[in-house]
Amino acid sequence: MADLEKFRAETRAWLEQNCPAEMRKPMTSDGDTFWGGRNAKFSSDAQRVWFERMRDKGWTVPHWPREYGGGGLDGEEAKIVRQEMAAIGARQPLTSFGISMLGPALLKYGTEEQKREHLPKITAGLIRWCQGYSEPNAGSDLASLQTRAVGDGDDYIINGQKIWTSYANYADWIFCLVRTDPAAKKHDGISFILFDMTSKGVSTKPILLISGYSPFCETFFDNVRVPKSHVVGTVNRGWDVAKYLLQHERAMISGMGERGVGRPLGQIAADSVGADAQGKLDDAQLRSQIANFEVDEAALAAAAERAVDLAKAGQSHPAFSSAMKYYGTELNKRRYEILMSAGGIDALEWESDRSRGGARPRAWLRTKANSIEGGTSEVMLGIVAKRILDLPGA
Repeated sequence: MADLEKFRAETRAWLEQNCPAEMRKPMTSDGDTFWGGRNAKFSSDAQRVWFERMRDKGWTVPHWPREYGGGGLDGEEAKIVRQEMAAIGARQPLTSFGISMLGPALLKYGTEEQKREHLPKITAGLIRWCQGYSEPNAGSDLASLQTRAVGDGDDYIINGQKIWTSYANYADWIFCLVRTDPAAKKHDGISFILFDMTSKGVSTKPILLISGYSPFCETFFDNVRVPKSHVVGTVNRGWDVAKYLLQHERAMISGMGERGVGRPLGQIAADSVGADAQGKLDDAQLRSQIANFEVDEAALAAAAERAVDLAKAGQSHPAFSSAMKYYGTELNKRRYEILMSAGGIDALEWESDRSRGGARPRAWLRTKANSIEGGTSEVMLGIVAKRILDLPGA
């Protein structure tokens, strides 16, 4: 216990000294997020300094082993880092699908060569990853995927299409599910493979959403040649890797509803509604909605901490990430419903400079996808009912 308190004091002092003031302010747009990658650009000198200091410390991913670019911290130490960062409002220095999804899968299923090749580049922000899972006819029923990988000597030749590939047009590499044995049963014959998005035959096409933004893409593979050594785990057993990664993806998406994302709701609402003589938000009904929301937000944060502790102890339920994903995404949708209510008619502005190009309504529309991506809310509820509550089937 004394060692942990010492570590906490040292962590607090280091963060105070090294986190720039600008990196302690709430994020205001997607431009405040640093994704890394070959063509990465920093939004400010402060963002660059913060990233470089955390990277050199190993704290872009503090709980990964040092030999792979992480901080080598144990579970309790990593939790302290998260807590002390939250205490000063420090932003994440690096956001990455490599950190939140691929990395855990590589640590569990990857060869030593694969780990040493990819994990240090993830922690250093050198490579930006995207996920090749969903297809036009394989969304919630992902195991129906038809993208084919046919052996050709030491390589596979990949043909097919993926859809809803987040930021594929910016990604350097992709982790992808392909069918390597079409004669096998539905969940068999699938392999998990990695390849460079600059490979000949790879192309992307952004999908325009109702919000006007395009975070998603269609991704096409036309005779893409990939070394067989890029398969993670056992050939034809990629579904095992896919399921494990999905747990981490759903935990990541659930984080959309966590506390500390941007300014507190009450402050934002006060910008539009104003405050009464006591300094309270001048709308009793809105105050009540925000209070209820913040209680649920705190509950999600506590559940997330508990999920991390259980995972570190090897006691987590494999379906708990589905419950977290459902709760977190529905909570995030509530957040933006409240923001729209607080803004009144001004929140409907779509293109004005005052509204920053309609940032609020566009973000509100974007949240509608939260309950679809990474598994629909209906599918998540079905998993919770069947695998956690042990309810009988229909």
